[in-house]
Amino acid sequence: MEQPVDEAALADVSYRGTEGDMFDQIMDMANPQPRYLKMIEDGGIVCPIEGFAFASSRSAVDQVLKNPAAFTSRGVVQLGNVRPMIPLSVDPPEHVKYRKILDPLFAPKKMDAIEGDIAARVNHFIDAFADRGSCHFTDELAVPFPSAVFLGLMGLPWDELDTFLRLKEGILRPGGGTPDPEERTRIQDETAQEIYAYFNAILDERQKHPQGDILTGFLDAEVDGERLSREEILDICFLFLIAGLDTVTDSLTCFFAYLAEHPEHRRQIVEDEAIIPRAVEELLRWESPVPGTPRVATADTEVAGCPIAAGTLVLASIGAANVDPAEFDHPFEVRFDRAENRHLGFGGGVHRCLGSHLARRELRVTLREWHRRIPDYELKPGIELEYPAGLRTVENLELVW
Repeated sequence: MEQPVDEAALADVSYRGTEGDMFDQIMDMANPQPRYLKMIEDGGIVCPIEGFAFASSRSAVDQVLKNPAAFTSRGVVQLGNVRPMIPLSVDPPEHVKYRKILDPLFAPKKMDAIEGDIAARVNHFIDAFADRGSCHFTDELAVPFPSAVFLGLMGLPWDELDTFLRLKEGILRPGGGTPDPEERTRIQDETAQEIYAYFNAILDERQKHPQGDILTGFLDAEVDGERLSREEILDICFLFLIAGLDTVTDSLTCFFAYLAEHPEHRRQIVEDEAIIPRAVEELLRWESPVPGTPRVATADTEVAGCPIAAGTLVLASIGAANVDPAEFDHPFEVRFDRAENRHLGFGGGVHRCLGSHLARRELRVTLREWHRRIPDYELKPGIELEYPAGLRTVENLELVW
């Protein structure tokens, strides 16, 4: 059912109401918010070439994300996995079974129990550079920290951190981001097999010697007397490795880049820690580190008055929906006191991010612990922030204090 996008053809299609072409609009993450607004004002959905559509208004994005029967996620994301990634690539009714098993493992009370461990791990990284007066925030904290948290969740030792990072990079940035598609696919396929084997061996050990970690929880969890199969657990672990680590990294780089450039917002956090939860929600809305999510139309349909043919790949723009004036008052103001904030930073519909409570906790704890120890900081003088194509992240965030 998946219909890949021909990027060469897409690059030749001009987008109405914006400068440049549609492909650049999608891929340029340096300053996307003004372009998001132009796309919304142009009707909320654009079909620039046959087989591809781009939904941008909140109403259009909601329609795509909240109707899995019409817009499926099955088979859309292929990253070397040999089976669907659970629960991302599984639609209802099968999807319900998995969420009933998995949601309790990531419930807020479960996150309460590990907050101390999360704080200890973020301070482990801050300890290494706090007295230095500078750090490469991306490399020294944002990249390793989420993987370190997952080590704790899975009951794995610190010395497995490099393995986690290497496997994640092999899937998301194969060959260091080589443009050769065949080489990228080869590296992803090999890394995927390594991921399956890695977790399979750990599950064998947990089967023999259960622990109070999430992998043991997977082995013990059941719904209506039915437990997860080994393959199902491996498919869940695969998704966690690639989705649960990189998106928190991206969020952290975006958050701290913003705060370094906007000291008035940074001071609000320093002066009142109670504002941190709302600050996290507002920065998720404004930065939208995961700018969009793909779906495929299962039949001929219509979105925002635009006909969508069966098989069309529809990119639902989370970033654009998060600055839609129809949903948010003054969407271009970053306000930590925003009372109503129904952002889509964690997606929407049945596929809303399973790990949202964990991600929120990691982001809140990092903001709290960092600003307790390093309240005044700024960008390294002369640095020009680099936002690569794809997810919104800062590759070279360097801070000084």
